[in-house]
Amino acid sequence: MVLVYHGYTGRLAALLSGIGVEPGDRVRVVKDGEVFEGVLMPRYTVRASEDILVIKLENGYNIGVKVDERTQVILTSKKAGLEKVAQPEGTVESKAKIVLLSTGGTIASKIDYETGAVVPALSTREITEWAPDLSDIAVFEAREVMRVFSEDITPSDWERLANEVYREMVQGVNGVVIAHGTDMMSYSAAALAFAIRDKPVPVVFVGSQRSSDRPSSDSILNLKGAFITASRAPIAESVVAMHASTSDDLIAVHRGVKVRKMHTSRRDAFQSINDKPILLVNPYTLEVKQVGRILKSRDPTRTPALEARFDDKVALVKAYPGVQDEIIDMLVDKGFHGIVIEGSGLGHISNRLVDSIKRAVESGVPVVMTSQCLFGRVNLNVYSTGRRLLEAGVIPAEDMLPEVAYVKLSWVLASKTRDIAEVRKWMLTNLEGEINYRHTLDLYPRWSYE
Repeated sequence: MVLVYHGYTGRLAALLSGIGVEPGDRVRVVKDGEVFEGVLMPRYTVRASEDILVIKLENGYNIGVKVDERTQVILTSKKAGLEKVAQPEGTVESKAKIVLLSTGGTIASKIDYETGAVVPALSTREITEWAPDLSDIAVFEAREVMRVFSEDITPSDWERLANEVYREMVQGVNGVVIAHGTDMMSYSAAALAFAIRDKPVPVVFVGSQRSSDRPSSDSILNLKGAFITASRAPIAESVVAMHASTSDDLIAVHRGVKVRKMHTSRRDAFQSINDKPILLVNPYTLEVKQVGRILKSRDPTRTPALEARFDDKVALVKAYPGVQDEIIDMLVDKGFHGIVIEGSGLGHISNRLVDSIKRAVESGVPVVMTSQCLFGRVNLNVYSTGRRLLEAGVIPAEDMLPEVAYVKLSWVLASKTRDIAEVRKWMLTNLEGEINYRHTLDLYPRWSYE
């Protein structure tokens, strides 16, 4: 049997265990006259190798050192709090109980120090190993539901994830945290908003813009904010918890049907659209401050209802100059059940497509109109193009984000009805705060020109 010790195997595992070194301990590595000092890290790679030691240097970066027979590994100090202190009676029982479900993504990624690649090779057990203070916030269990980057998530994965969350809710957890890739996280957060109705406790999606090996990683702070939200926040909604600014100060908790990733790499990439964040969380003081509307409050006595079916034959089409009517015709001919258009301005698309859209509606395929402007709302009564679209049977989606309208239409078609008149009613019914009927000036961001 191969010895495995915190991700290390073989001779290196025997060396580390023999001198009593564990992740978090400070070590000195002497190799070929060079000295490396830092904190031992657990090692997780795709290609197993027995001789790569991973340490975090003082500058915050992790390095992999190849250890051979001449390499010295010296324990210089044990990590603080290594010894487990007996908890006073009742302490554990008084803590909130939450579950951490991992789906993959950057927050669940590690560097393969042999290839230099970022890979989805971090299990939930490994997450808790490099963020041990999460156990100070709540009593929790962690498990892996899937291991994929978010661009590979499908509607069937939403169904699977919703079933897992529902199972935890009926067993009485105080909250659920879902580690998820950031690129498509808002889609999944919207899906869980609709898939489980009457939630008794919050579902908190959390991700990381930068992998955990980087000194600027936001992973641990985001996780802490998510754990605080899941265990203490007075909400029972599907939300996204991520950095509120580029500083390591606050975590913003956004409504899952009103949030979008607005930057490719900034740590505060997630912003509420046509709405405010619900809460701000201080990961140091554990304070939870309400700054927006709470639509559904935490109520452990509430019985959740599972409606976790999504139609994968729904398309999201973007309006652009020169867009061709064949796109709509092709979707109808290929048997798609619904179409969401990300229109221009108030919700327009070229007049060339109106006849094809009318054909789609007459064929029983609902067509929903959103705006690629994001801020503001659709209004098809202002211009002649909009009025023609209304006459063709288009459903105006108020101020719903295009991706949220896509998710909601997929859910309505699979979980509720395919009758086009009923679909219209469901799409225009505000179920989870996806529609904000009133916009104030402070909801629109303004650039700084200083």
